[in-house]
Amino acid sequence: MPPRCINPPSAARLFVQLSAGARQSSSILEVFLPRQQQIRHLRTVTTVQHPRSSNPSVHHRAVRHHASLESASSRSFARRAFSSTSSRRRTQAIRNPQVDEEGKEMMLEITPRAAQRLTKIMEKDENPYLALRIQVESGGCHGFQYRMGLVTLPQSLAPSSEASIPDEPSPEAEAEMAPSTTTTTSTDSLQQELTEDDTIFAFAKDDAPVEEGSEEALATAPKIVLDVPSLDLLKGSKLDFTMELIGSQFKIVDNPAASSSCGCGTSFDIKM
Repeated sequence: MPPRCINPPSAARLFVQLSAGARQSSSILEVFLPRQQQIRHLRTVTTVQHPRSSNPSVHHRAVRHHASLESASSRSFARRAFSSTSSRRRTQAIRNPQVDEEGKEMMLEITPRAAQRLTKIMEKDENPYLALRIQVESGGCHGFQYRMGLVTLPQSLAPSSEASIPDEPSPEAEAEMAPSTTTTTSTDSLQQELTEDDTIFAFAKDDAPVEEGSEEALATAPKIVLDVPSLDLLKGSKLDFTMELIGSQFKIVDNPAASSSCGCGTSFDIKM
């Protein structure tokens, strides 16, 4: 007669042990799960491996530990999202900001290349109060066209400044603005005087913040000026400085309201 175990395990007990072992095992693919799912899985596995203790204080400490992990992960994600958003926004309205019908701020972004070119013109002319006016008019081969030209901001915007401000841009500065192959810088019918409804945008250098009404930004930062109708047609666009074989020029790009444009980029049609 073959030997037999005195206390053989029952089939039910073997099933329970195998089931518990299967639940406690983890897959190697768990490292590819997102952060939040890894934390939830960790909480589930920990609960299986360490059943609720009869001591309430031990259980409460474990719950607080997992809650702190989830809270730390959420705060880390929020900080990353905020920092990436703030670093992209380098163009600020420093005078008369406008909002559209939906309550969103109307913005025309200045690219770093355009800001660098404007800064070079300001330094060469020794006039920090130069600004580029952008004005949209009806006409052109696609219904609308924009014109650009240099204007000098009035000293009343920065009354504490001791710098001598010329009444208008010098011919040398105008020559820097006017490439031979584009009509976007024609100053014919361009508004020269700053009006109460005009909006001024400034480019923040080296991620330095600029504030509305900042005299320092008016005196040092590259600036553009738009009236309300022009800003409404160009909101969401970018002012860029392009260097091409046919010439270098300031140019409006990425206009969300434009349905088509001409080859030279000075005329465009809007979406109806």
